[in-house]
Amino acid sequence: MSTSTYIVTGGAGFIGSNLVAELLRREPGAHIMVIDDFRSGSFANIVEACQRKGIAPFTGEVFAEAVADLNLQPAIEGLAPNAVFHLAAITDTTVADEKKMIHDNTESFGDMIQACAAARIPLVYASSAATYGSPRHNHKPFPLSLAGSPNNVYGFSKWLMELEHARIAADVAEESGSQPHVVGLRYFNVFGPGEHRKGRMASMVHQLAIQVLRGGSPRLFRDGSQSRDQIYVDDVVDCTIAAAAPRAIPGVYNLGSGRATSFNDIAGAILATLAASRTIEYFDMPTHIRQFYQDFTCADLTETSRGLQWTPAHEPLAAMRSYVQYLAEHQHTWNDGAAS
Repeated sequence: MSTSTYIVTGGAGFIGSNLVAELLRREPGAHIMVIDDFRSGSFANIVEACQRKGIAPFTGEVFAEAVADLNLQPAIEGLAPNAVFHLAAITDTTVADEKKMIHDNTESFGDMIQACAAARIPLVYASSAATYGSPRHNHKPFPLSLAGSPNNVYGFSKWLMELEHARIAADVAEESGSQPHVVGLRYFNVFGPGEHRKGRMASMVHQLAIQVLRGGSPRLFRDGSQSRDQIYVDDVVDCTIAAAAPRAIPGVYNLGSGRATSFNDIAGAILATLAASRTIEYFDMPTHIRQFYQDFTCADLTETSRGLQWTPAHEPLAAMRSYVQYLAEHQHTWNDGAAS
């Protein structure tokens, strides 16, 4: 049995619960402390993630607290975890309350970095492709240097986290002569099992699949050519764990599939997988969304491959077809009104 310990903030959310379960699959008996305010997460995500992995039930600790209001230094010093994974955040990109978004997503993050650096504990945190905004880049993969002009306050809050990371890492390196093991991952569009409680923030893959499974047609913003980098949750979890490994080079990296998939292609894959003889319905994009909507995203994985020695294992459309089949076979997981 493993004697490893981990802290996972946001561990009751979609990606966080999948991360918790995968850590336990790889290291049976590991002790995991989950910190989550349960605003969008649920205990059921952890239970179900462990069941999907076919592993023993979760036996760690859960603290129902907002990370922004916590001093994690005592926990980091007392638990001496093998790594800290910081995924907790308001992830609804349509939230307009700038004070709340910035407070909840950035407050105490600097203290977390300082505590992990002082204890020489790897810290991996979730940044976002939202830090890129809508750059004029001719539909090419986004290099790391292109970030900094987000379209919404969510993306700005993640950019602020990266800036804090850079400042503290530079100070620590100047004092100690070495960089602290802190890695930020710009998550692109993540899809896969366990996202059904995200409601309107669930992936486009999930939303379109549910529309079809409920007997309707997939509905897209006109004309469906919008393209996003879609990455399967198992790849995201694998890379997040890899970022905490000793061989990982500290810094900020893109975490996507490296491919942009159009919404038309997603809808087509769903209809083909379910053998549904329906046509795509198009509608105009609402005005309030248009101002911060990303028409195109695609991760440049050059630095990710070099610095983390990691590449995705799943081709997006193939993973989508497998996921849609999973949703069709496990309708009890989403057919409870929790998502649409």
